[in-house]
Amino acid sequence: MTMQRDLDMTSLKFPATFEWGAAASAFQIEGAAREDGRGPSIWDTFSHTPGKVLNDDNGDVACDHYHRWQEDLDLLASLNATAYRFSIAWPRVQPAGEGAWNERGIAFYDRLIDGMLERGLAPHMSLYHWDLPQALQDKGGWGARDTCARFADYALEMGRRFGDRLRSIATHNEPWCTAVLGHQNGQFAPGLRDAKLANQVSHHLLLSHGMALAALRASGCKTPLGIVLNQAPATPARNTPADVRAAENAYANFVRWYMEPIFLGRYPEIEGRPLPEIHDGDMALINVPLNFLGINYYTRTWASTDVPPVPAPMLMGVSDMGWENYPQGLTELLLRINQDYELPPIYITENGMANRDEVAGQRVPDHARTEYLRSHLAALSAAIAAGVDVRGYFYWSLLDNFEWNSGYAKRFGLIHVDYETQARTPKESAHWYRDFIATQRGHRKGG
Repeated sequence: MTMQRDLDMTSLKFPATFEWGAAASAFQIEGAAREDGRGPSIWDTFSHTPGKVLNDDNGDVACDHYHRWQEDLDLLASLNATAYRFSIAWPRVQPAGEGAWNERGIAFYDRLIDGMLERGLAPHMSLYHWDLPQALQDKGGWGARDTCARFADYALEMGRRFGDRLRSIATHNEPWCTAVLGHQNGQFAPGLRDAKLANQVSHHLLLSHGMALAALRASGCKTPLGIVLNQAPATPARNTPADVRAAENAYANFVRWYMEPIFLGRYPEIEGRPLPEIHDGDMALINVPLNFLGINYYTRTWASTDVPPVPAPMLMGVSDMGWENYPQGLTELLLRINQDYELPPIYITENGMANRDEVAGQRVPDHARTEYLRSHLAALSAAIAAGVDVRGYFYWSLLDNFEWNSGYAKRFGLIHVDYETQARTPKESAHWYRDFIATQRGHRKGG
């Protein structure tokens, strides 16, 4: 590491209580798809449907985290991390999404959470990271209002089982993805293409979030509760009325549609977008105080109405997903939402990049990811200095994993996974992150 890099690392100062970690989700890493009573999820169905996932990959084995979780937690702890963001697989703990609980599945998460605590890792749990039990999908899935009640029941039980050991509970991860990618564009499970349905699904996701918080709080749950939203600023390609309007419309659909029900108790008026079906009392349920807000940030939205569109400048390169690396967008986003809403404490619950990583000897050189990390942490530090209350950062992701409809072709991890042997190899970005956290925590741990 050059002296310049050392200077870069030590020049950023985060709060002493700031939490440092990485994130993962159940379906993407666990595998063990049919073990110990787990039921099928919509992603099992979708990924086993020919042509839905690149190379017809599926999550049957993934990273085999179900059997290798101790090694994976050891790896995270070796990075000087203080926290881990994980998700519960709903069909592992309640195979039908209602009715009987699967004690063998619940026992896995008991072991996992205890394992985090033994290693000094604060557990941040997400209830829903897209793996709806297929049995509920067969009854209408998120398009059915009854699914909201089933989710609240599930949330209540998870809070009862695990709440006293958790640092936080998030209801949903990225409801925009569930609604738009899963029900409008058809590229994620359940693979539907129905814009009206997607609009209603977005409302049911927010409603189920509100119902879950109400149920948990009524039970006496003291764990901090929140939701995780994917967000991005929107930049007009040119300073023309058409591009400015397109940027604001994109921002409204991506950010405001989810923020305003939660924080203002209403949906924004958006050109061309009707309101979903709303029952009396729905907005009051959604508009309940959060203990925290999770934000996932990867890149900005670039809005061009020209034909062909004006391309984004890509001045800091592009990820293997084709996404522009735009770290200042994180600062722009945080400053805007901090101005527009009265926010609870924020966690950056996902931030990362896919890179074409290969093992070379015992090393995995991934300089682009290290630069992505450094630049985005600098952008985050700038937002904190400007007054945004951010309490933690989770890199996405801990491991290379099943990247949804991209299968195993895209690698986001700090840890390289050989899917044939399941061998784990920390990448150079992992070493950089380890040393960076050490400077922030005022000590050095690990090799």
